[in-house]
Amino acid sequence: MSFAGLAFLFFFLPVVLVGYYCFPRRWRNGFLLAANLVFYGWGEPWFLPVILLTAVANWWIGRRIAACAETGPRRLWLVTALVLDLGLLVVFKYTGFVLDTIGLGQVLAKPIPLPLGISFYTFQVVSYVVDVYRKTAPAEKSVVSFATYMTFFPQLIAGPIVRYEELRGQLGGREETWNKIANGFCLLLIGLGKKMLLANAMGQLWNGLRALPDGIGVLGAWMGAAAFTLQIYFDFSGYSDMARGLGSMFGFEIPVNFRYPYAAGSVKEFWRRWHITLSRWFRDYVYIPLGGSRCGTVRTFVNLFVVWALTGLWHGAAWNYVLWGLYYFVLLAAERLIGEARLARIPRVLRHILTIALVMLGWVLFAIEDFGALAGYLHAMFSLSGGLISAQAAVWVLSYLPLLVIAALASLPLAADWVRRREDARWVHVGAPVWCLLLLAASCAALVAQSYNPFLYFRF
Repeated sequence: MSFAGLAFLFFFLPVVLVGYYCFPRRWRNGFLLAANLVFYGWGEPWFLPVILLTAVANWWIGRRIAACAETGPRRLWLVTALVLDLGLLVVFKYTGFVLDTIGLGQVLAKPIPLPLGISFYTFQVVSYVVDVYRKTAPAEKSVVSFATYMTFFPQLIAGPIVRYEELRGQLGGREETWNKIANGFCLLLIGLGKKMLLANAMGQLWNGLRALPDGIGVLGAWMGAAAFTLQIYFDFSGYSDMARGLGSMFGFEIPVNFRYPYAAGSVKEFWRRWHITLSRWFRDYVYIPLGGSRCGTVRTFVNLFVVWALTGLWHGAAWNYVLWGLYYFVLLAAERLIGEARLARIPRVLRHILTIALVMLGWVLFAIEDFGALAGYLHAMFSLSGGLISAQAAVWVLSYLPLLVIAALASLPLAADWVRRREDARWVHVGAPVWCLLLLAASCAALVAQSYNPFLYFRF
């Protein structure tokens, strides 16, 4: 079930909200758990046993780890959990990829279906058992509370990746207020607007330019890359906004996942702003345990290589994702060698332009799985042999140019900063509900009218 769907917005969400607030407080986690499982099993009920097995097994193993005083048994239970969690992820997500790589793709009669959100909820439960093992978080006593945390529908399918410690206190006792509900509803609508009004339009422009049979020219290729760059940002950040808004409506505070990444002045800063919870996860559970930057220059670069190869592979079971991850390893290694002091001497505007160009190039590597098609698109981006822009590409670009400009401006903190400076103004508070209702109306109109409505991160 998608958040950007009529069934969710006008049936599932209202029913769950009414039911949640009708139940006594001590039963609300149980009600939420039931709602989470209905949400997850709405389209793919055959994967419910997988997620329930993962939840119960990790809850039980967490209790065993906490009960063990000796190092040996604790480590054995931790390894058991990691083998189970990562093993399920590998089997479902990477079996076909591995078989294709070694030339045995014909062994599978058809691809193994991928459980929704398995990459996200696997990382959540791995962080839980590791934190219990490290004694930085207590083991959850209630299987209902733990399963509610792991299957929490607002962020189950596409994040953010929320650690147990961040929700532990809220699972036991959270405060639901009208202010939280109202703010959550507004954030939900902002995310919905990002998705329906901007991301989908940019996706149509990207697909339209890529499908032109006679080439698009160097400018057309860069405009296509810009369209996908904006599509994936508004698609994913819109979903994260909706997740945070929905969480707030039930009294939960979910961490921020994006902070205007396209305002970054370096690749390192970009990754401090993009998919923050994933970057933090790899830092705390892979990079630092490998030694981080404490073991010399060579070891630091090896650790960075491992982290970014895994980051690419986490995003998808295809070699272009690995290439995308290693592309960022090269960029970040280069920035580390140059040094922040030298980079700071370059004017901010030039650093910003260079960063965005590098990010756009990276998104092309991310978007095109076929290496032949990828090579052709990169050639179009850097060669004038196809001209500046084809006539067909110009028609596409001009048709979407107003939305392209609006999306580009909306990806930067300019408007948000302007409103923030005037947050005490009476018209801001009075007009907010009106803007939210207009945004809801426009998003629903687009939802009814559009047939193109993917969520890019659902497949991860």
